[in-house]
Amino acid sequence: MRLDDRYDELIGALGGFYRTWLVYLGVELGFFQAIRATGDAGLEIDELAFRTSTHPRAVATWAWAADAHGLVHAEGGRITLDAATAEILLDEQRPEYLGGQFAHSVVATLDWDRLVDFFRTGVPIASRPDRYRAAIERVTRQDIAVFFTEGLAALPDLVARLGRGGRILDVHCGGGRWLVAMAQRFPELRLIGIEAEADSIARARQLVEDAGLTDRIRIEMVPRAEVTRPGRFDVIYYQYALHGLPDPAASLRASWEALEPGGSLIVLDWLLPTELEEMRTIHGELIAGVHLDEVFMGAGLRDLDTYRGWFAAAGMADPLVIDLPSGATFIVVERPA
Repeated sequence: MRLDDRYDELIGALGGFYRTWLVYLGVELGFFQAIRATGDAGLEIDELAFRTSTHPRAVATWAWAADAHGLVHAEGGRITLDAATAEILLDEQRPEYLGGQFAHSVVATLDWDRLVDFFRTGVPIASRPDRYRAAIERVTRQDIAVFFTEGLAALPDLVARLGRGGRILDVHCGGGRWLVAMAQRFPELRLIGIEAEADSIARARQLVEDAGLTDRIRIEMVPRAEVTRPGRFDVIYYQYALHGLPDPAASLRASWEALEPGGSLIVLDWLLPTELEEMRTIHGELIAGVHLDEVFMGAGLRDLDTYRGWFAAAGMADPLVIDLPSGATFIVVERPA
């Protein structure tokens, strides 16, 4: 590659760092939402500052920079937002939703001042602040959209079974959003979420209460290595959780034993690519960054062969693997009836 071409590529990546922060501010402070609400009319800077309880001078700087990065259109004293950008950054029900990814990427890097020490010592970071888990839960809103729009579309028989009711277990449920979404979509279900982090449990219980679903959803605190509850379940679900557990094979084995005949064990995760060329894509770049942050915590994403090995070590049949359009992967095993 020519020097000039490589320079342009790397300076573009540097600009991407600033664009990520501009998106984060626009999502976190409600700028994009407020601009979108006005449609083609847009907002003046003072109006945007008033509606979002922010400082006009700071908002003016953000609008100027966001326009430079192609995030908004600021001209004639008014700021507008195109529909496609709004959908990607704000619409949590779409699998293309990326607002949570931007928020997580910024929040995650606030702890990266210790990354150099990790590389020198090999000792993972001991803990992350509550803000990190809250940011992860914003990322998983995209996972929930992927589950409903892509995952369930690939498993029509599962949809029919869920419609008839049953008991569902969400392993390490985080803030409980998948549980609430499932209860709202399938009114005959009874659901349990287990979680190890106290702050996540508090958010999950509040979400369930706000949704008026305390009679159908129960959130329980468990040690991180624990993956079952008393009783049997028709579906046991791991959403972006299995690869972070201390012993994934043991977790799968325990879940398999708790699964009713005819039940389904489902894993939704984002896997490491197995081909070098697949890594050299935009998707590969993003996965590599997420993987770095996970390794920093002593975990890390895994490739498909590793997942197959966990299922085999748990004494389970080779799972059904479904590559979803978003880039996520559905891994499913059904217990014989």
